[in-house]
Amino acid sequence: MSDDIESCPGATKCGGDCSEQEKEQKALSDCMSRIDHKIVVMSGKGGVGKSTVAVNLAVALSMAGKRVGLLDVDIHGPSVPTMLNLADKRIVTENGKIVPISVGELKVMSIGFLLRANDDAIIWRGPMKMGVIKQFLTEVAWGDLDYLIVDSPPGTGDEPLSVCQLIENPDGAIVVTSPQEIAATDVRKSIDFCLKLDLPILGIVENMSGFACPSCGEITAIFNSGAGEALADQFGLRLLGKIPIDPMICSSGDQGKPFAYHFSNTPTAKAFETIIEPILALSDNKK
Repeated sequence: MSDDIESCPGATKCGGDCSEQEKEQKALSDCMSRIDHKIVVMSGKGGVGKSTVAVNLAVALSMAGKRVGLLDVDIHGPSVPTMLNLADKRIVTENGKIVPISVGELKVMSIGFLLRANDDAIIWRGPMKMGVIKQFLTEVAWGDLDYLIVDSPPGTGDEPLSVCQLIENPDGAIVVTSPQEIAATDVRKSIDFCLKLDLPILGIVENMSGFACPSCGEITAIFNSGAGEALADQFGLRLLGKIPIDPMICSSGDQGKPFAYHFSNTPTAKAFETIIEPILALSDNKK
């Protein structure tokens, strides 16, 4: 029996793998300790614009002078590279670390940067997903960050669970809904997920909350409204803000132009500025 196995306090239980597990845990802890705040953006419903919210929150925080990383853990449908005009980028390594792709001062990592072709399908089960998420958290050269924004896929499955299990003491989740009750029904599952995992909920964002006229800026409700407010009231949560639809937010995402930066004077971009105020307060409270 090797010295490593003999010295492992749990050798009879783990078969001598504890030392390797401890090394992985230390590497993860060392990396995460350099990031002040970790925030997970999630939703129980697809199609509510969760990635749009995550990307523009990260951009808005970066515009506020913060050091920000954006981690896309949507393994099967990564959209962050397209929304930031990075779809053709591929990663490189330096000194044994994966170098995140930079957009200005914003650092970005996504499974999309590892694909041979953008249309390649990833057909993985849970353990492989957790392995690559651990790699993104441990082996990416994030450096010192004020915020790491994690864009999770819809639902309460492997990816958000892996993130919550791996990240040490995340600050919490931002839960995204659209105004309709059909979306809120699924979003309640995300809230329940957070409660069961003791993951703090920083607040609710109601996306697609009315239509912002590109000519006059007036906001008109075109869907049923109030789902975000109702969820916040039901669970005693904070409504971080309502983001109106702007015709340019779709085209800017397709063109890889972050809306919060390129259209900063619009009512929709101003909504992102309002949403990040309590997030910026996290840094103020830490001082």
